[in-house]
Amino acid sequence: MFKRIFLREKVMLTIVVLNALLIYFMYFPAVHKSPAYIWLEYLDIVFLTIFLLEAIVKISHYGWEGYFDDYWNRFDLAIVVLSLPTFLVPFVDIPNTGVIIVLRLFRLIRIARVLRFVPNMHHILKGLGRAVKASVFVLFALAFLIFIFAIITCHFYGSMLPERFGDPLISIYSIFQLFTLEGWYEIPDAVAKKGGVGWMLGATRLYFGFIVLLGGVFGMSLANAVFVDEMTMDNNNKLEEKIDRLEAQIGELKEMLRK
Repeated sequence: MFKRIFLREKVMLTIVVLNALLIYFMYFPAVHKSPAYIWLEYLDIVFLTIFLLEAIVKISHYGWEGYFDDYWNRFDLAIVVLSLPTFLVPFVDIPNTGVIIVLRLFRLIRIARVLRFVPNMHHILKGLGRAVKASVFVLFALAFLIFIFAIITCHFYGSMLPERFGDPLISIYSIFQLFTLEGWYEIPDAVAKKGGVGWMLGATRLYFGFIVLLGGVFGMSLANAVFVDEMTMDNNNKLEEKIDRLEAQIGELKEMLRK
């Protein structure tokens, strides 16, 4: 009975969700300053103990080889091991410095366990891997364009709008914003207000319009198209296989009718 509880995925999913909700509420300032907060820390340790027992029970049930054959088990065990320093938080007086932040970060990692219960997560990750590989060239081209436009814009407009184009690093961020269509009209308007009349004003608007059109409309659309196409390739392949089988069956029926 005890072992069966840890082997049932629905039970463990419920526990993972409850732990995620607990961590969520623990980060509210009012809760964090409450005298009862220490009990929430203890409750969080109870959840961590449950996850540790789950790993021990599964290793005992499946054996080391059987346990590690499942990639999700490796993922879960890695998260539990990384979370072990959380045991120290309620019992050791650690100043609120980088150490405590790191310990809390390990606790947050546990929320990622919810991913293993997402339906068809394996296929999603497989499709994501294909999509990233297929998008490498497009992403590299976009990064190169952002870099080139950032240098050009920093040279011509850095003195006019230093908060946006004052140095190459800030300029890269601003051009990236334009590529994502964030502030696509605010940034050119801010540059126009700082200076420029007549043909210079028109050239400025034309220049930023070209950046938005090339990177924001065509570039990002191409990246999205390649990414989505690769993500859905599994479904397309299955449909193509079914169509091929249907065509083969139709061909066989035609041959039978001719005879």
